[in-house]
Amino acid sequence: MTTWSWDPSLYSGSAAYYARGRAGYPQVIAEALSAELELDGSGRLLDVGCGPGSLTLLLAGCFEEAVGLDADPDMLAEAARLASEAGIRNCRWLQRRAEDLPGDLGGFRLVTFAQSFHWLDRPRVAAAVHGMLAAGGACVHVHAATHQGAGETAPPHDAITDLVRRYLGPVRRAGQGVLPDGTASGEAEIYRAAGFRGPRRLEVPGPVVTRDADDVVAAVFSLSSSAPHLFGDRLAGFETELRELLHEASPDGTFREQLREIAVDVWRP
Repeated sequence: MTTWSWDPSLYSGSAAYYARGRAGYPQVIAEALSAELELDGSGRLLDVGCGPGSLTLLLAGCFEEAVGLDADPDMLAEAARLASEAGIRNCRWLQRRAEDLPGDLGGFRLVTFAQSFHWLDRPRVAAAVHGMLAAGGACVHVHAATHQGAGETAPPHDAITDLVRRYLGPVRRAGQGVLPDGTASGEAEIYRAAGFRGPRRLEVPGPVVTRDADDVVAAVFSLSSSAPHLFGDRLAGFETELRELLHEASPDGTFREQLREIAVDVWRP
């Protein structure tokens, strides 16, 4: 198995689980960005690596148009479904790799990355985004962990990790490759090298969330490191063992956990 490079199977099979398994971004993020950037319903938003539109849909009401860009067609289909359910009609969903930016998309008042930047050719994408910002525009990087938290009544995350490793091996999987050292860090240096200044950091308390066993199973399958396709014909066996583990931890199937603080970095050209 090779070390990691992007391939289309990264989140294969995860889209249906993502919205249920990941905690939604709190409304206070939209409020904080609206105040910081004086958003008034005009201009355009580009959410890069939008997944099922978790951040796109939260911010769509602050703009005339919101564009969600992702390489995974299943994620975009889920985003379109969720937008329709919510009655949000100013979103456009575009299947494209971030490395293909700027393309013919024009200028944007805000470009966002929410739990997506680490999967990209970061210098290339940051430089492209810098040139796509309209006058007075900004780029926002959201640091969050929406799939798990902590606390005495949280799911048994360490035991879940051990179970995944028993099925998939000790080295973190990602698509057809592996990530022995995890995903890349050092975003600040990348943004500054691309011509951005900052960041101005906005901090939002992480919510306390209550989950049932189905939510926790969905959270596990929403991760690239335990996406359904990785288990092959052992998927059903893994899910059975996962549910048994959750039942042992909480016979009534209820978990309550504190998610970590969300940091929102605002970068300006």
